[in-house]
Amino acid sequence: MRISFIKTLAELADRDARIVLLTADLGYMALEPFVEKFPDRFFNVGVGEQNMVGVATGLAEAGFLPFVYSIAPFAALRPYEFIRNGPILHHLQVRVVGVGGGIEYSHNGVTHYGLEDVAVMRVQPGITVVAPGDYQQTRAALLASWDLAGPIYYRLGKDDKTSVPGLEGHFALGRAEVLKEGTDILIVTMGSIAGEVVGAAKILAEQGVSACVLLVSSFNPAPVEDLIDHLDRFQQVITAEAHYPSGGVGSLVCEVAAERGARCRVTRCSIESCNDGITGSQQFFYDRHGLSGKAIAATALRALRGTVAT
Repeated sequence: MRISFIKTLAELADRDARIVLLTADLGYMALEPFVEKFPDRFFNVGVGEQNMVGVATGLAEAGFLPFVYSIAPFAALRPYEFIRNGPILHHLQVRVVGVGGGIEYSHNGVTHYGLEDVAVMRVQPGITVVAPGDYQQTRAALLASWDLAGPIYYRLGKDDKTSVPGLEGHFALGRAEVLKEGTDILIVTMGSIAGEVVGAAKILAEQGVSACVLLVSSFNPAPVEDLIDHLDRFQQVITAEAHYPSGGVGSLVCEVAAERGARCRVTRCSIESCNDGITGSQQFFYDRHGLSGKAIAATALRALRGTVAT
């Protein structure tokens, strides 16, 4: 997604001279399409994410449209107070770009995992939060949101080759996308793990279960009405995300279901903890935490049989 994002950003920068890009000594073999075209509008601030957001805040106050780029936890967590006290509280057009949301930086260890970034960002009133499902939707999301008032957090994946079946690059702020229609169970997901969820739906179909798959790519604003329309149709709902259980798409679904009185049971599939020192590939973690297509399908079947542990 990051290459798609940067190439699209370079196109937008051709149209709008306010756009500048900042990085905290990251993005090699990713940022070049922008850097080579606009060297005077690119700033590497070094390993100093708080300073990067501070500089971006000043640039936004001066009338620029800054995009700050780093790995998800370094973009969202390390400068969190600076994001809150600068762009959010002062309603400035700073765009925070967090790459590798979830466990995409798998072998780098837990310090590089973005497992709470959506939670901490969406709790803040006044910041738009966007988490595309693949590189095609990334482009559509940027084109739809780049000039919005106020700050934005973009949660991007690293994969620029795989597209999520059924998505076809569709994006609308505050809306959810239906990846597959179904009648027996609803699976709600976010981010690039949507591919695993579509795979789970295929496994379920082979066993005679019709699963509806819904992708949430916008959190602030959240697709509340789209969620209600779907939650009201199903007794069993599964959420799947490469995120901690609190604050992500599972929490959003539970909040909407409770507040709007949806009569469904929600089972959340997420990453409970990564604090045991074990590392491995992204697929290893999906298998280990019940987030592979096969594991999600198994959870759905247990939910339908009423045997999911509470």
